[in-house]
Formats: sequence, structure tokens, C-alpha cells
Amino acid sequence: MKKFLLGAVGLIALGMATPALAADMRMPVKAPPPVYVAPIYNWGGFYIGANGGWAQSRNCVDFFNVTGIDFADGCRDRSGGVVGGQVGYRWQSSYWVFGLEAQGDWADLSNTRISLINPAFSTRTKTDGIGLFTGQIGYAWNATLLYVKGGAAVTSNRLSILDTLTGFDFASASSTRWGGTVGVGVEYGFSPNWSVGVEYDHLFMGDANNSFSVVNPIVAGAINRVSQDVDMVTLRFNYRFGGYGSPYIARY
Repeated sequence: MKKFLLGAVGLIALGMATPALAADMRMPVKAPPPVYVAPIYNWGGFYIGANGGWAQSRNCVDFFNVTGIDFADGCRDRSGGVVGGQVGYRWQSSYWVFGLEAQGDWADLSNTRISLINPAFSTRTKTDGIGLFTGQIGYAWNATLLYVKGGAAVTSNRLSILDTLTGFDFASASSTRWGGTVGVGVEYGFSPNWSVGVEYDHLFMGDANNSFSVVNPIVAGAINRVSQDVDMVTLRFNYRFGGYGSPYIARY
């Protein structure tokens, strides 16, 4: 009887110890490694930059006498370099980027052509300044931004009438002309705050009437009307004030 009771007690003790032993033999469970979310490039904020490149201006010159008759003196293209800077501010909502920008460039766009009306004289048109005041709408793929822009444009121009043989300046008129512009660009953020881009802009400057301070030597008493369109391609560098963007986020 004693042996039976001792055996029963042993079996009960063994049964109670087995779950604890099994628990002690289980492998420890480690927490999953953190999941890092890549930072999103932040295009929002204030920026300032520099640009330089090439531009071409197309002008058509007409002279209108006192009776309103149009003496067309032909059209000409002139191209040259531009260099300047820009300043702006952008807002970002998800992948969409909106912005406002002001840009100013010094230009060297000059062309001299013998007059079709009177070959004894030549006309010279020159643009030495270009300004753009635009709004932007863009779509960002992280550090790459594609955008379109549009707004107002202004150019500084000068029309001169020269003696064809000697180059003597008989008459000249300067004008500041306002018009519109549209453009497209792509920009890449190669560091947390620096970006580089390429932009194309077309300026619709229309036409403007000007009067010389002296008698027009080509058509006596005439005023001049000059139409203008400009194409610009520039390489741009911008510095944006602010941080890179969203930080790494650890998830378990």
C-alpha cells in the first residue's frame, strides 16, 4: 500500500513539473527590428538662388508716319547670354508643390541690321534686362520636382538708328515693356538644402510704340513700333532654408 501511495505521489509531482520544464525549454522571443521609413524631401520653404544660360529675342520693327501708314522694317533674331538670380517661396501638400518666385537677369541680346526702307541707315535693337514674376505648380517624386510656371514678364530695351557706314547714332529710344510668360522646369535636390535645375521660359511681350527725342531719320516724324518675343533656357541653383524633411520613423 505504501509503495502504491508513493508511486501515485511521484506521478502527480512529475505531471506538475512537466509544464514548467517545457516553459523553461522554449526559445526566447525577440522584438522585431524597427522599420525605418525613408525621409521625404521637403520642397517647402523660402529659397534663394542664381541662374545663367542662353536667351533669344525676336523683334519686328515698324515705323508709322503722321498719317498712320506702316513702313515695315523687317524682323530680326538676336541671342546671347543671361545671368541673374531668383528668390521664392514654396508650399508642399503631399506630392504637390506650389510656389511664388521673382527672377531678374542681366542680358546681352543685341542685333544690328541694315534698314529695308533706307539702306543708308541701320537699326539696332538691344535687350539688357529681363524680369519674371510667376506662380508655380509642381509634382514631386521625393527629391525630383517637375513644375510649370506662369505670370508677368518685363524687359528693358533700346532701339537705335545708326549711320550704316560710320555707326553714328542718330536717334535712340529706351523702353521698359511688360508682358506675360509661361515656362516649365525640372529640379533635383542633391543635398538637404541645395538643388539644381533646368528651366525653359517663353516671354510674350507684344508690341509697344516709342517716340525718338529727335526727328526719325528713316521716316520723318514717324514713331516706332517694336514687337518682341523671348525664349530663355537657364541652369539654376537654389538654396532652401530649412531641414531635409520627414525624419526616420521607427515602427515595431
